[in-house]
Amino acid sequence: MKDLTDGSIAKNILQMAVPIMAGMFFQTLYFLIDLYFVSGLGDAAIAGVGAAGNVMFIVFALTQVLGVGTVALISHAVGRKDRADANLVFNQSLALSATCAVVMMILGYGAGHLYVQTMGSDAATVLAGTRYLYWFLPSLALQFGLVAMSSALRGTGIVQPTMIVQVLTVVLNAVLAPVLIAGWGTGHPMGVAGAGLASSLSVGVGVVLLAMYFYRLEKYVGFEPSAWRPHFLTWGRLLRIGLPAGGEFALMFVYMAVIYWIIRRFGADAQAGFGIGQRLMQSMFLPAMAVAFAAAPIVGQNFGARRFDRVRETFLLSALIGSAVMILLTVFCKLSANWAIQGFTKDPTALAVGGQFLQVISWNFVASGIVFTCSAVFQGLGHTVPAVLSSATRLVSFLIPALWLASHPQFQLIQLWYASIGSVTLQACVSLWLVRVEFRRRLPIATAVPA
Repeated sequence: MKDLTDGSIAKNILQMAVPIMAGMFFQTLYFLIDLYFVSGLGDAAIAGVGAAGNVMFIVFALTQVLGVGTVALISHAVGRKDRADANLVFNQSLALSATCAVVMMILGYGAGHLYVQTMGSDAATVLAGTRYLYWFLPSLALQFGLVAMSSALRGTGIVQPTMIVQVLTVVLNAVLAPVLIAGWGTGHPMGVAGAGLASSLSVGVGVVLLAMYFYRLEKYVGFEPSAWRPHFLTWGRLLRIGLPAGGEFALMFVYMAVIYWIIRRFGADAQAGFGIGQRLMQSMFLPAMAVAFAAAPIVGQNFGARRFDRVRETFLLSALIGSAVMILLTVFCKLSANWAIQGFTKDPTALAVGGQFLQVISWNFVASGIVFTCSAVFQGLGHTVPAVLSSATRLVSFLIPALWLASHPQFQLIQLWYASIGSVTLQACVSLWLVRVEFRRRLPIATAVPA
């Protein structure tokens, strides 16, 4: 356990953000590695994997329920020096994660094909997406246990083990991807199914490695089978904090699904270009997201310890660091978007769509960084309803103009990207206002420091 209620806040943010960013970067490499090898299978395969991959937003929504609730409650317990409650929360998070994993598998195999069929632009895209999804589903189910364990560690101020495990699993995925997708060394290429299987095997190994860390090295919280029986009061505590945060990603799934549905009229190559651009954008967001991920437990521990001055300072420093990073990434996209897309496709339409997407949407980056930071503060305070409210404003302010624009015969994709810029800017403004409201309501000006 690392005490985040003392010492330099900037130092704490950077010390946690660097390994978090490294772990998230290697985690994102799962998808970029798959995308690289899948790109050799054609635009239908790229579009199918991109459409099926959006199911990740559903899983991310559910894992956010677990992860955010676990980080908030454990960080608050650490701030109060209440180890027993931290251990109870961790073990109940594991029990809830197992339940979610089972439900995810049932729904995925039962309704996955219908979802891909709705998103795909043609039969080849639907077939590729369904094959990928069926082999990718085990990795999504395993994410619940992985998130429960890594979130417990983050709540106690520990991030290095998660980063190490993520690096090792990505290395494994990098080895398995060409073997399973292209048939290197085996002569039996599995195509898009191999991409899904490589990720599932890699995540499975990651779960085992992180579990071994808890068994052998973790001292503050640990596995207690006697505490795995459902404790619905604790589940309620987790869900009250986690459900609104999960709602953020659920709304993001709707947002992405609407975009794929709108652009399907432009064909699989356009969907492929957007899919590549979207994944590259997500990977670029990692530094700012890492800063936000680091801020949440720092806010949580200091809120639990009633160090309200440090809560405010954490928000300010995180927002400044995240914005600086996003400005640099905006400049990169303005100068090098087409170069980045060329690494994944040579199709002229896909290149044009992906390059244009990154160049235009990069105006969103600073606003997105602010949204990440505000969401982290809400998580640390243990009150995540404001985050989902700001996300809802983004969805509504994007959805109505997007559908209206798409109904016109002269509709062009660039209009969709500009609609997104307006909606994210509005979300950032709403998030900042809600943070101000929360600070006034929950953080007295006079700081109470424990003796």
